[in-house]
Amino acid sequence: METLVAISDGLWNPMAYFALAVGLFFTVITNAAQFRLLPDTVRQIFKPKAEDGGISPLQALLLTISSRVGVGNIAGVGTAVAAGGPGALLWMVVCALLGSASAFAESTLAQVFKRKINGEHRGGMPFYVRYGLRIKWLAALLAVMTMVGYGFVFPGVQSNNIASSLEHAFNIPTWITAVGVSVLLGFVVIGGTKRVVGAAQFMVPIMAVGYILTAIIVVLFNIDQLLPALGLIVSSAFGMNEVFGGIAGAAVAWGVRRAVFSNVAGVGEGTYGSAAASVSHPAKQGLVQSFSIFIDTVVVCFATGIMIVMTGSYNVFADNGDAIVSNVPGMEAGSAYTQEAVNAVLPGFGPGFVAIALFFFAFTTLVAFFYIAHTNLVFLAGRELGPALSWTLKLGMIGITFYGAVESASVMWTIGDIGYASLGWVNMACILMLSPMVRKVIKDYDRQRKMGLDPVFDPRPLGITGADFWMPATHTAAAATQTHRSAGDDSSAGVENGSRR
Repeated sequence: METLVAISDGLWNPMAYFALAVGLFFTVITNAAQFRLLPDTVRQIFKPKAEDGGISPLQALLLTISSRVGVGNIAGVGTAVAAGGPGALLWMVVCALLGSASAFAESTLAQVFKRKINGEHRGGMPFYVRYGLRIKWLAALLAVMTMVGYGFVFPGVQSNNIASSLEHAFNIPTWITAVGVSVLLGFVVIGGTKRVVGAAQFMVPIMAVGYILTAIIVVLFNIDQLLPALGLIVSSAFGMNEVFGGIAGAAVAWGVRRAVFSNVAGVGEGTYGSAAASVSHPAKQGLVQSFSIFIDTVVVCFATGIMIVMTGSYNVFADNGDAIVSNVPGMEAGSAYTQEAVNAVLPGFGPGFVAIALFFFAFTTLVAFFYIAHTNLVFLAGRELGPALSWTLKLGMIGITFYGAVESASVMWTIGDIGYASLGWVNMACILMLSPMVRKVIKDYDRQRKMGLDPVFDPRPLGITGADFWMPATHTAAAATQTHRSAGDDSSAGVENGSRR
């Protein structure tokens, strides 16, 4: 475990500042598009989709938000406070505001270099590395990392938090949850049963709205603690608090770490849903996806954090494990902090409600993870998967889901952190190398808007090559043929449409 922690810290401690720097860089080169174009972003969200096989911007936004809102927002916030103190919450917000520019960049690139396969829009990290950077080996490496992460690592974090929250709320042994979640996931990925996913999808927005309303109730019942809590968060973030002054660096590192885990800005998870959207200009979907970061972290994560801090439902530990604050002795960091915060105002309701909400959020995320892993494996195989590869992925994902539920939270969070940090380093480096194209796309979008036009993308005048999807129809047919040869026929459309939230 010490080795895993050392690896995780070695990746994350410098990456916390790197992620902030990357977000600041894209904020500058886009002239703060995530802020100045916010009114236009809201208009884009509600535009209908084109009749060309894609999904609407609103559908893509909901798909991505549903993938992002979940374990990171409920349990991840608790772990950030435990390791970085209340000040970590401020750095989560800062990371989100800057990271929304990184999300704009990667989502715009996903649109620019997407392909049309089997009548549907497909794209993501390996696509813009393969067709934008034109570095085949790096695209393959990124696809391997993504496939392994989303197929054989990250599902364990989701199931672990489902199991721990149900155990805290209902005293259900973790092994029972492990069996139940694994069987449900098996019905979906092996049996193709869409009813389970459909029911979960139906419940996700209901639980999300209920969660926000619950947070508002907790804040209102403790309104006298709001200003002191905000003051504590700010003072802790900058090392000015007498109790938390010694862990200001940890506040930055853990605030960014959990923000990135929650909203995955710069990690590339949202690029797959972004590429599926049907828009007339890539910047439109980039703006929509940058808005999803705001919703995920500035709204939902901070709502969780302020509940925890206002009710004092947290412990804080130094790097050596010594307790700095012990408000809830013996309670493991994670979803239990959130459950305790709600329970402080709504006795008997908090643990169960949070556990049920987290179950729906995390389970639909598991199915989304399968789609991402499958897409990357198809990209690597160059064709639709045969029985051997398909069963390896399915059984491997079910296996890590079971294992994650019965393993300790600290182990699963650490392994997940290593995976996300590894992806983040590679993907952020790639979008930095493609930043000239991001700059060209946003300038083209701004130019057309100033002319009073509804922006339409044409890569040729911008000198962007490899964006075959956006070429005239005579070129698109050839591009589709090439894509089938290089990426394979992806028949997981049913999984995407039935599972991505």
